[in-house]
Amino acid sequence: MSETLLEPGEAHLPTPPAPAGGTALEVAARTARFVRETVIPVEREIIVDRRPVTDELRLELNAAARAAGVFGPLSPVEYGGLGLDFRGQAHVLGAAGESLVGPLALHCWAPDDGNIHLLDDACTTEQRERYLAPLASGEIRSAIAMTEPAPGTGSDPGMLRTTATRVGGDWSISGAKHLTTGADGAGFTIAVARTDVGPTMFLVDGDNPGMRVVRRMPTLDFSSAPGGHCEVVFDDCRVPGSTVLGEVGLGLEYASARLAPSRLTFCMNWLGLANRAHTLSATYITERHAFGVPIAEHGLAQGLVADNEIDIAAARALVHATAATLDELGATSSAARHGASIAKTFVSEAVWRVLDRSVQLFGGLGVCEDYLVARFLVEARAFRIYEGPSEVLRASVARRVFRRVGRRA
Repeated sequence: MSETLLEPGEAHLPTPPAPAGGTALEVAARTARFVRETVIPVEREIIVDRRPVTDELRLELNAAARAAGVFGPLSPVEYGGLGLDFRGQAHVLGAAGESLVGPLALHCWAPDDGNIHLLDDACTTEQRERYLAPLASGEIRSAIAMTEPAPGTGSDPGMLRTTATRVGGDWSISGAKHLTTGADGAGFTIAVARTDVGPTMFLVDGDNPGMRVVRRMPTLDFSSAPGGHCEVVFDDCRVPGSTVLGEVGLGLEYASARLAPSRLTFCMNWLGLANRAHTLSATYITERHAFGVPIAEHGLAQGLVADNEIDIAAARALVHATAATLDELGATSSAARHGASIAKTFVSEAVWRVLDRSVQLFGGLGVCEDYLVARFLVEARAFRIYEGPSEVLRASVARRVFRRVGRRA
């Protein structure tokens, strides 16, 4: 079955400023071509032939992205990135997300996406050269160890149990983490631990003997990134004082600064995949006949296609509006956090609806991974949970509404 990607349909959106590699729309067009010609054939090998997603494959795809002039949409220009603002990222990451492994190829996938932003904001000069430079250039991967097994922290950061205590000029970190994305093979991990003055972030080298990756957890999503989602143990993990990221006791503030950009990045990437599934299913039902006519001529099928188009248009508009807020007011502003919470909640659920309808339109073949949309659906399920479950984000949105109306009363 031939595959033609839908037009982005974004000509009506404001044109963002020109980044290092040309205008964002030019970079998005190059990205769409690169994904179509280079990435999608590899994606089929991963989904259908079960080619493992390894670091060797990641580096191969990264090299191809550099050659195509589309590598590093989130990375600072000084480290070989494209220097895009959030509005520019919305165009480019949407094009990258048309393939399940497109964001990995361009080096704009979790957890490196949020970690690049965090390190760029919080690193010392020495840390920038040791950690940010190789991460932003794609030489290494990273992880962030926040989530813990019960009764430790999940959505509630106040339940943090991993501790860090001073030992002379060093720190000793002890505790258990799980669902630490990318930990297996990461060049370094950002460990979040409780100190006597509050939660703090530490940069832990991947070869530190006090940090151990116990195993990769068997999760639904396994096709889009190397390193897995891991159980990690810190056992008297000694790190020097120079590895504190930001200030001691302000770890949650730095984590909060990371959240809005990371949530929006997820929205951009997954919206691209939803658009791709929409294209695939709409194309399929124009070619497949039932009851004497193409399925596309049946009203119920048309309703599913129309609902997909509506969800995608609404989600895209919300992503671009939130990107503009982040550019204009900053990622740590209340408006940016509020907008990112709304966007992540709506887009994650809209993406799920689009993928589910796309599977339905394929009929029985929708659950066969030869046609890809089945794997898209399974991989996307976690999007409604990571970087904030929809329920927690709704509560956050509601609290901001109550504060706003309270000020007006």
